[in-house]
Amino acid sequence: MPPFTTVAAYAPPGVGMLAVGIVAEVFGPHGEGLPGFDFALCADRPGPVPTDVGVPLDVAHGLDRLASADLVIALPWAGFRTPPAPPVLDALKAAHGRGALVAAHCVGTFALAAAGLLDGRRATTHWRFAALLAHRYPEVAVEPGALYVDEGSVVTGAGAAAGFDLCLHLLRREHGAARANGVARDVVLPSHRDGGQAQYLAAPVPEDCRDERLAEVLAWARENLHRPLPVAELAGRALMSKRSFARRFAAATGTTPHAWVRSLRLSGAEELLETTDLPVEEIARRVGYGSATVLREQFVRRRGVPPRAYRRAFTNTP
Repeated sequence: MPPFTTVAAYAPPGVGMLAVGIVAEVFGPHGEGLPGFDFALCADRPGPVPTDVGVPLDVAHGLDRLASADLVIALPWAGFRTPPAPPVLDALKAAHGRGALVAAHCVGTFALAAAGLLDGRRATTHWRFAALLAHRYPEVAVEPGALYVDEGSVVTGAGAAAGFDLCLHLLRREHGAARANGVARDVVLPSHRDGGQAQYLAAPVPEDCRDERLAEVLAWARENLHRPLPVAELAGRALMSKRSFARRFAAATGTTPHAWVRSLRLSGAEELLETTDLPVEEIARRVGYGSATVLREQFVRRRGVPPRAYRRAFTNTP
């Protein structure tokens, strides 16, 4: 199917205002060069909808809006322990059945599970409620540590602000890294976060001078992707031993230095493939791969397609 252009977010009674803000911010209008989508909130029926902060939300559309959207998002709500009403579940199933992309994050995942859309699939939710989801819906393979889980036509995300991760992933998957990165810059967020929910169970970055040095080293690495960037050099710039640097890095980011650099290189290659006509060999050099062959191997392993096929998918460049 072509990339989604119409987005409908279902707001149940008690909907989370943070979640409403996230989907409206990502899929709403942006600055010049970043066209928005045909985005709408919908509810059981048009009118005021109570929210989790006590301020009612005036929603203009009913469930019929779910019948025409390319992307349907079930937003989290305060009463998630009680399944949505049958008309809501029927609307979600019908949207998926006709080929719409269906997504949810945080406890919105419970709505998709209640509709049977997660049976036999992997899914995630807020780490605090992962055990409840697994207990209530044993047919669902719950991954409590993931920021988001992509199962093709159904995508779920972790709690609270991880809604941004989910939405940016959907943008990246359907419309390319350049558009996702542009929206991320517009809302002043990283376009991609490595690691999972475990990094947020405690304060991820203690505020001391060492972590300030770590932040400086990460910024330097982003500007020097063309270099080899071995862990020993990064640790030296942070004035740490390799072991201390790896430990601090994992505590701050939830991943390893090697995985972080690899993700950064691939994201940089994606954007150059989409936005320039540079030869693959030159792109490989700019993002720090020794050759186009190495870039191709990494791209196929991590993205599932070779660089030239990726470029054709998002541009008219042969």
